[in-house]
Amino acid sequence: MYTIFYNEIPILLTNSLDNLSEDSFFYKDDITIESVLEIAKSKKFSVIYLYNADLKLLWKEFKWFFKIERAAGGLVKNKNEETLFIYRFEKWDLPKGKIEKGESKKEAAIREVEEECGVNKLKIDKKLQKTYHIFQRNGRETLKITYWYLMNTNYSGTLKPQLEEGITEVVFKNERETKEALKNTYGNIKLLFN
Repeated sequence: MYTIFYNEIPILLTNSLDNLSEDSFFYKDDITIESVLEIAKSKKFSVIYLYNADLKLLWKEFKWFFKIERAAGGLVKNKNEETLFIYRFEKWDLPKGKIEKGESKKEAAIREVEEECGVNKLKIDKKLQKTYHIFQRNGRETLKITYWYLMNTNYSGTLKPQLEEGITEVVFKNERETKEALKNTYGNIKLLFN
């Protein structure tokens, strides 16, 4: 199953009929991608299921509709097991950014965390799940695929928000503060903590 967020509404691409009774369950052959996006935009449903027995084909057809942007980022822990957050556009988020030409996903993830937060001494522990969300750029729908990595750092210097990227705050949060921050974040970020 793929979970793609559009206007904070999850669109679930599925090859399972488990949610067939839901009003928000649609067969791919009966609806266009444009219609699915219109339904998501209307916020009539809190979740939308898009079904095809062939999940690979469904994903391929869904992706074809969009311009694709690939990004990478990090869920970073320090030696106190605190999590690194950025504050941008009045939401708590995790550092991430576009993968540059010739750059690996891991290199991009480390570079973006360093640039957005002013942190260094990063080590990748493991790969996490990918997340997907749709946004508009230059009047065109873009599907952002973000590759996430669990990282650690023993950095103890001053954190510096990348102001030119709209980041106004960078902070390590303990478990209680993280739970609070997750009340004001994006759906795809919450997935990384589940």
